[in-house]
Amino acid sequence: MGTVGTGKFTYRCLNDWPKLPPGESFGPVSAVATDSQDQVYVFQRKSPPVRVFDQKGNLLSSWGVGAIADPHGFYISEDIVYLTDQKDEVVVKFTLDGRPLQVLGKRGVHSDTGCERPGDLVPRASGPFNHPTEMVPAPSGDIYVSDGYRNSRIHRFSAEGHLLDSWGEPGKVDPNQFHLPHSLLVAANGQVYVCDRENSRVQVFSANGEYIEMWTDLQRPQDIALDANGFFYICEAEVDNSPPRVSVLDSGGNVLARWSSRSAHGLWIDARGDIYLALVEDMNVDKYVRDV
Repeated sequence: MGTVGTGKFTYRCLNDWPKLPPGESFGPVSAVATDSQDQVYVFQRKSPPVRVFDQKGNLLSSWGVGAIADPHGFYISEDIVYLTDQKDEVVVKFTLDGRPLQVLGKRGVHSDTGCERPGDLVPRASGPFNHPTEMVPAPSGDIYVSDGYRNSRIHRFSAEGHLLDSWGEPGKVDPNQFHLPHSLLVAANGQVYVCDRENSRVQVFSANGEYIEMWTDLQRPQDIALDANGFFYICEAEVDNSPPRVSVLDSGGNVLARWSSRSAHGLWIDARGDIYLALVEDMNVDKYVRDV
């Protein structure tokens, strides 16, 4: 346990926060999210893939056995779960107790981008999906998917699942170019924020994909979250000699606080302002309790 951050963004770090039954352990933890009751959902690459905890870290329930092949992104909005099953090439909506509601994509069928090794800069962009990374809803009801490990696109679907448009091309420099769009979120104003991981930047777009700006004071952004006060939280991967870290930014992309952390694949902020980090390598969840 230690204290990190600065000013109003000061937190107590609780390493390995969840409590599992004796003899049990996590697999690689890909993502974490909370529902309207601040119950905590841990998405792991191990069966059962979804484990649910209360605010004290006590295990409440589990689900998803046999339903999810390759856990990646996990997002909760209005008590609906939006998750990505990466290598199975689908994104799926679930109820909080694991009942499937909607599937986008065809299991095991991927689009042709010419990419064979996940994470490489793809030869060409294509339609949905080729190793999708995150699925999130918008205030409009539309659904956005970052299609990143073997594609370089953002797809927008209607609430009914009809593809409305896609944007993005492979590249390393220009706006609208992506090298592994790893996650995204949609703000209340409809703007879309994309973690363009291997280009070490966040790109900001309008609801229909028009480029607005980019934030570049980042290193390999893995995941992004937005709190009720309009502040953004980003977990960043290690780059060269710079360790993994968490950054807090304002709506213009200016850094307000930053601290080193364990390497996190996913990040979530709950209604209390506490932060959760999903740890793939350390196979656990760290919780940062806000000092108020």
